[in-house]
Amino acid sequence: MTRTGGEVATGVLVVTGGSRGIGAKICELAAERGYAVVVNYSGDPAPAEAVAERVRAHGGPGLAVRADVADEQQVSALFTAAEALGPLVGVVNNAAITGNTPGRLDEQRADTVRRVLEVNVGGVFLCCREAVRRMSIKHGGAGGAIVNVSSTAARTGSAGEWVHYAASKAAVNTLSFGLAQEVADEGVRVNVVAPGLVETGLHEAAGLPDRIARIAPAIPLRRPGQPAEIAEAVLWLLSPAASYTVGAVLEVGGGR
Repeated sequence: MTRTGGEVATGVLVVTGGSRGIGAKICELAAERGYAVVVNYSGDPAPAEAVAERVRAHGGPGLAVRADVADEQQVSALFTAAEALGPLVGVVNNAAITGNTPGRLDEQRADTVRRVLEVNVGGVFLCCREAVRRMSIKHGGAGGAIVNVSSTAARTGSAGEWVHYAASKAAVNTLSFGLAQEVADEGVRVNVVAPGLVETGLHEAAGLPDRIARIAPAIPLRRPGQPAEIAEAVLWLLSPAASYTVGAVLEVGGGR
């Protein structure tokens, strides 16, 4: 099926960091909407396989593929594996880390910050490059859509916790806008979803189990978001309903 104007039809969707939290919900909702889904993960295979099984329960192909998005060869292998399911029509760059070391910038280790930038920025770059090489009409593709998952921290700065993480997400916003200008007329739409505080296991894993309860009162809606709410925004940007949306940063943060 030929796609024009960057619109995407059902086909193969690669979701990085798809085994947990927001990524898992994106995979499941995409499966409900007819996509074949590649569930990328980098650690424990069990959660990723469980998500792939839920994808298959919706009647379509689901494949869990291990790859560190900061590793060029592993990213190439991830997209090669995706080709076995059919034509690529979408990529969601969701994989990201905080470094699990909250604190002021002057307390951070250089190797921790370096790894955050390698995954959060370098990983998005590598996956976007592979996606464009497959979906752009310049390269013989039929078009598609890329949604990069950023954070409202890119705007708020995350002072006292993860300034390096916030900086990495600001870089994702800029990378996405620039890439959107490059490939919009090649049938590839690039956009960003920037979640605010979302109820996932990230906070506890980072050593801040009280973070949600502490921040939620400052949100106009007085509650954290749910992964499914972020997934809905991502799937909208992937869909033909967003066919005239290019280079946008869609904040889903309850007003904060």
